[in-house]
Amino acid sequence: MLNIKRFEVNMLQENCYVVSDESNEAVIIDCGAFYEQERNAIVSYIQQHQLKVVHLLCTHGHFDHNFGNDTIWRTFGVKPEVAQEDLELMDLKKQARDMLEFDYDGEVAPVGSLLAPDDIITFGNHQFAVLPTPGHTPGSVTFYCETEGVAFSGDTLFRMSIGRTDFPRSSWTQMTNSLQLLAKLPVNTKVYPGHGLATTIADELRYNPYMVGA
Repeated sequence: MLNIKRFEVNMLQENCYVVSDESNEAVIIDCGAFYEQERNAIVSYIQQHQLKVVHLLCTHGHFDHNFGNDTIWRTFGVKPEVAQEDLELMDLKKQARDMLEFDYDGEVAPVGSLLAPDDIITFGNHQFAVLPTPGHTPGSVTFYCETEGVAFSGDTLFRMSIGRTDFPRSSWTQMTNSLQLLAKLPVNTKVYPGHGLATTIADELRYNPYMVGA
């Protein structure tokens, strides 16, 4: 059984997830912790529950999902894993200048493995399939655990909404295709998004105007 702990972090209220099972191995998804107390809370949770972090996974490369990667790297020795198409975005200093016109003075963790479509991420007694869901960014992915019926959608699918496609390198066409892919997941799949509350594929197919008819 998966234990899923959500931390709402940084100025954009991003969701960072620590996911573990009975083996005490864990993965961290989208560590966007910016403030010191947020970073400390995540580290404390991991240490208090005696978890072994084996993967630091990124649904995409935007800064608000990656501010805290350096803390995880320095504390647990695990580097962020991201799709090749978003590798350029992992230079958070450049991204901050390009998108927000400010100088980010935080440390940037080096990227570890590059995620590819249909990769399998293994930890403990569970595994995630890496589903390519571009649109918000070229390298956006969804992490899907079929046995537990859960998906971590990043900024592709939100509760009753979707991620923005008006950024440089975003694509409405790709987003539409990605939503069609997610619509094919079992309807009881619980979706944990990059912002906001969890939802289900069934609810999104019924109520989300971007998913209706997908």
